[in-house]
Amino acid sequence: MEPTVAAKAEKVKVTFLPRESTTRVPAGTTLFHAAAWTGQPIESTCGGRGTCGKCRVQIVEGAVPVTPADLQHLGQEDIDCGWRLSCQAEVRFEMVVQVPRLLTTPKTAMFGVGRQVLLDPNVHKVHLRLAEPTLHDQRSDYQRIKDALREEGFAMTASLPVLRTLPKTLREAEFDVTVVLCGDSLIAVEASDTTNECYGVAFDVGTTTLVGTLMDLNNGEARAVGSTLNAQAIHGGDVLSRISYTMGKKEGLEELQHLAIFTLNGIIERLVGESGVPASKVYEITVAGNLTMMHLLLEIDPEPISVTPFASTITHGLEIRARDLGVAIHPEGRVYLFPAIGAYVGGDIVAGLLATAVPRGNRLRLFVDVGTNGEIALGHEQRTVATAAPAGPAFEGAEISCGMRATTGAIEGVQITHDAVGLQTIDDAPPVGLCGSGLVDVVAQLYQRGLMDATGRMRSAEEIAHAVPASLAARLISVDGVRAFVLATAQETGGRPVVFTQKDVRQLQFAKGSIASGIKVLMKVMGV
Repeated sequence: MEPTVAAKAEKVKVTFLPRESTTRVPAGTTLFHAAAWTGQPIESTCGGRGTCGKCRVQIVEGAVPVTPADLQHLGQEDIDCGWRLSCQAEVRFEMVVQVPRLLTTPKTAMFGVGRQVLLDPNVHKVHLRLAEPTLHDQRSDYQRIKDALREEGFAMTASLPVLRTLPKTLREAEFDVTVVLCGDSLIAVEASDTTNECYGVAFDVGTTTLVGTLMDLNNGEARAVGSTLNAQAIHGGDVLSRISYTMGKKEGLEELQHLAIFTLNGIIERLVGESGVPASKVYEITVAGNLTMMHLLLEIDPEPISVTPFASTITHGLEIRARDLGVAIHPEGRVYLFPAIGAYVGGDIVAGLLATAVPRGNRLRLFVDVGTNGEIALGHEQRTVATAAPAGPAFEGAEISCGMRATTGAIEGVQITHDAVGLQTIDDAPPVGLCGSGLVDVVAQLYQRGLMDATGRMRSAEEIAHAVPASLAARLISVDGVRAFVLATAQETGGRPVVFTQKDVRQLQFAKGSIASGIKVLMKVMGV
């Protein structure tokens, strides 16, 4: 068997300085979109159309041809020094790119969906230099802050825990403070000017995987991203299994709620550790997820969701104090849960529709949230419809023989050449397992090389012995009576071999078929 080699020309590595954030993107992706995937902000006002000339970056390593937009917006000296418009510069080879610091706090940010997003966070920090009390000015501490905020255009209410902090904080700071508002709720008063430290975390709470992004609310920059498996998965891989667990065990609901908070806090701990941001400076988190996950997070009985007529306890958006849920951010910070459309079309797809603006404009567009509970929306400004499809966890690497989530060592790209197998792994580490993108790649490559037929049936080594080189045929083996293809040997992994089995093919087919069926249903409803 020939050794596995690094995959060629599948995805290309790009490193952004000065943050030294690295990603791999399909060849042809623009630097602008590649940067967005890493959370690296690049200034722009035109949505990546090449008309504003503000998204300039400097190519440190690698080559990018000069485009007409470059000639229009950049001087010849800048072009000679490697400056290009990131929205026009396509990634073709491995590159290192210098991104200039934003000169001012931006009022808008651009993300990979190609849509301009106004930066108007729910959290505001206002620096106040308050007049100290005198015999002629005996206003209360609360009223003094409220009057000052009114002059700045903010309303304010305050809870008892915050009121208890005012006497000491104000006097120790000599009334030079920064107040923190979440909406119109006063959640903290901090000594001196701390307006440059304002953070939040956006969470996608999936049935199988949780992802959190630490955001700088002053400029829209993603400071850190972390993901992990949902700790609830030990009690079932899908929402109905979780609901059944709460029904069959008296303490089941409480246990699953604790596991959800444990997972959230684990990601928060990792995010603040990587970024150096104190958890006390994280003032709000948003949580998007399917309705079952939201009920479990709130310790609300989800049983009615599982039986006809599938009526849940809540579908509206909720704002809750962090201390009430046990979330490890500022104790008076807020946790916002997105509203849901229905029992199986949750806040995650609502968040996706907001981010992509699918219900706006007259173009018919399709939005698919691929996950264990696949959620799909199709529409435009006149009408948008949505549905859910039980895809299972295959796309997230679960229930796959050598599956894993997208972390160090996961195979994310596969290329099968005439006589060899090329693998692309996250962080260029030795292969450990197969994540979702690698799963799709290996099926496509096996089919293209004739090692699998159109039905998804793997061919045996004997069937193709005269059609492919012996180095490839030797990779077709049997594992416990099931056909399999060896992606990486034990010698190459330093542990167990990474194989892809016939059962794994079927898992992917079930997931793909479920999503495809949901799309066809929506197309029929919309008459397309």
